[in-house]
Formats: sequence, C-alpha cells, structure tokens
Amino acid sequence: MSHHVTSSDIAINGDHLDNSKVAKVKTICLGIAGIGTLISLLGLFGALGKHFQGTYAYSWVFAYYFFLTLSIGGVFWTLLHNVSNSGWGTSVRRTFENLGSTYPWVFLFGLPLLFPQVNQYLYEWMNIHRAAPEGESMKEYLHHTDHLLYSKAWFMNIAFWVGRFIFYGVGLSGIIYFLRKLSTDQDTDPKPGIARLFMARKHSTYTLIIFALTITFTGFDFVMALDYKWFSTMWGVYLFAGSTLNSMAVIILVCTWLKSQGHLKNVTGPEHFHIMGKLLFAFTVFWAYIAFSQYFLIWYANITEETSYFLVRNTGNWNIGMLVLVFGHFVVPFVVLLQAWLKKNPKYLSIVAVYTLVMHALDHYLITIPERGISLGKIDPKTFGEISVSIPGAFWGDILAFVTIGAAFVFFLLRALGQHSLYPNRDPRILESANLSN
Repeated sequence: MSHHVTSSDIAINGDHLDNSKVAKVKTICLGIAGIGTLISLLGLFGALGKHFQGTYAYSWVFAYYFFLTLSIGGVFWTLLHNVSNSGWGTSVRRTFENLGSTYPWVFLFGLPLLFPQVNQYLYEWMNIHRAAPEGESMKEYLHHTDHLLYSKAWFMNIAFWVGRFIFYGVGLSGIIYFLRKLSTDQDTDPKPGIARLFMARKHSTYTLIIFALTITFTGFDFVMALDYKWFSTMWGVYLFAGSTLNSMAVIILVCTWLKSQGHLKNVTGPEHFHIMGKLLFAFTVFWAYIAFSQYFLIWYANITEETSYFLVRNTGNWNIGMLVLVFGHFVVPFVVLLQAWLKKNPKYLSIVAVYTLVMHALDHYLITIPERGISLGKIDPKTFGEISVSIPGAFWGDILAFVTIGAAFVFFLLRALGQHSLYPNRDPRILESANLSN
C-alpha cells in the first residue's frame, strides 16, 4: 500500500481465493490425512500389535494437542479482536476466523482418547478407577488404595472427564461457528452497518470464559493427567502463552502466503505485519516469563509431586531438549524480533514464525513423550521394557501422528480460506484498517 486507500480500492465482491490453485495441495493433504488416520486407528485399537498401540497413543496425544493449540489460538485472536473493538485487525480478522474454524475438525481427532483401548495406556488414574471391585464404592476403594487420587476424585472421575470432553468440543466449536458466520454474512449484507460489530463484541465477552476453560482444562485432562500425581498452578497460563504465540505465527504465515499470491491487496501492508510481529514478540516474552515462573515456583517449593516433571525431563538426553527450549524458544526470537525493520518484512517475519512453530513442537514433545516410557514400563514391563524415559523406535510413530493430523489441519485451513472473502470487505472499519499507521 503506497497510497491512501479509499473505498474505490476495496473490491466490491471481496477478495476470494482461487480454489483451483490449491486443489492439488488440498487433495494431497486429504489423502495423507485419510491414509494416516486409517493406519492410526488400526494402531490405536490394537490391530498392529500391543507394543505399537501403547507407544502410538502418546504419539497421538503429542500431535493432537500441538495442532489443537493452534486452532484454539485462532479462536482467541477472533475473540480478542471483537472484544477490544480493534481497528487495525479488521484487514486480517478473516484469517483469525479461518484459523479458529479448524478447531471443530481438529478436535475430532481426540475422539480415540474416549476409548479404554487407548486411554488405558495414557491415563493411569482411569485404570485405577476401573480396578475397583464390584460391590465397593469408588470413594472407599480409592481411600484405601490411593489417597492422592481419592482427594482428586471429585474432578478425576471418568464420567466427569467425558462430560468435560464434550463441553470442550461443543462449546468452542459453537462460538467460532457463530462468530465466523456473523462475519461472513456481512459480506453479502446490502446494509452491513455496525450492528454486527456490536453483536460480535457482545458475544465475544462472556465466551472468553469458555475459551479460558477450554485452553486450561484440555491441558489438564489431555496432558497433565498423563501423570496424575503431578500438578502446576501455572500450567493453564503456560499452555495459553504457547497457543497464542504460535497461532499468531500461523496467521503471519497465512497472510504472507496470501500476499504472495496477490491477495489482501490494498488492505494489508508492512504496518499490519509490524503489529503482528510485535504481538509475536510480546508473547515470546510472556511465554518465557510464565515458563520461568513455573520452574521457579516448583524449584522453590521442592514438593516431590511437582519436581517429578523436571526430574524426568532432565534424565537421559531429555535435558538437551530442555536447554534448547530455554535458548531456542526465548533468547533467539527475542533478539531477532527486537528489529523493527524485520517485523515489517513479511518474508523475514515468516522465517521467524516457522522457527517459533518448530520450538512449539519441541515444547509439546517434551511435555508429552518423556512420560511414555515411564508409564508403559509400569503397565507392562514385558511388552514395553523396564521403566525408562524413552522407548527405542517409537519416534517413527511420533512422525506418523504429526504428519497425519498436520495434513488434516492444513486441509481444513485451506478449505476455510476458500469458502469466503479473505477479508471483510463490507466492514465499516476496513478503510481505517487499510490505512493503518503505527
């Protein structure tokens, strides 16, 4: 954008992605996701052997929650844009909404976690519940066998866990569907006005509570529960920081790609990327602050149930990954993103965005995978070997799960991009956003 944008520069019918240009990529992604899902389901339900079934369950959780955080982040940026009545973000709001719209589809990949054939390897606390003899109440059984789980039983019981699972799927899916529809309907409304803006703002306030509950308690139920004895008061905020940071990285990559294809013309420019780069920088610092706070509180308190998390991840070669996370997830992007000129350059900013996503993958790999050898060694030492922080060969399952869900994520994102105009061309604030200066 080299001149002042006026209404004559805004496409009357919006800016639409030519689906024929991405049809091949979508077909490849759908094929990979379909074949990978079939193999995954066979593995998760035991058709490929007990050893693969147990190890792959952890691979699935790792890949599933990684991509789920990106989708959840898209919902967050949509809600934040509406609540803050943001002017600058109008040009890229549709990208927020499109990323968030992948959430219902990505969430479906978590359905195998509902089945005992899968969750028996992941969540020891569920196995303890199932081991209760008939005729004895669960409360009495836990009181005599596991007092810690007995204290948590009001929350960690299978019926309530399933209920929360349904809530996570229905709640946030309904929110993003409603807000995205409210936005896209404006594109064809002959009298768009500001009524939709007020409605979007109104309904994005209380729904932030549902978002907060979802990002926090999916982290509790899907990831922290891999070791039910461990807990952290910073866990929900830690996952939130990573989710918002890396969903913004995805948004930057999508906008850069669209710009390279000739889209978002006249409505996005260096100033928009500058703000998105500043948000990337801000949440890099926020993530580091929360990560340090969590470590510091656990180190200072020195409670066995809390320190176990870091003890496991400093055993074997996992400590190398933890050190890489400290410097790679914070120090490197912090120094690089200090440069204002870089944040205004979509190409260089996209390189940083890809880098942060790699660090996010490492972060979630270290969250999930070290628990695998320990938990499976407890369940069946003959099948999975003695208790260890790693299981040889299981890494290939991690790649399969990541590629499978990743291909599905890309497919649904491209599908969303091709359904409506790439920016809200009839939004009353589009000119304000297009002429952004900061």
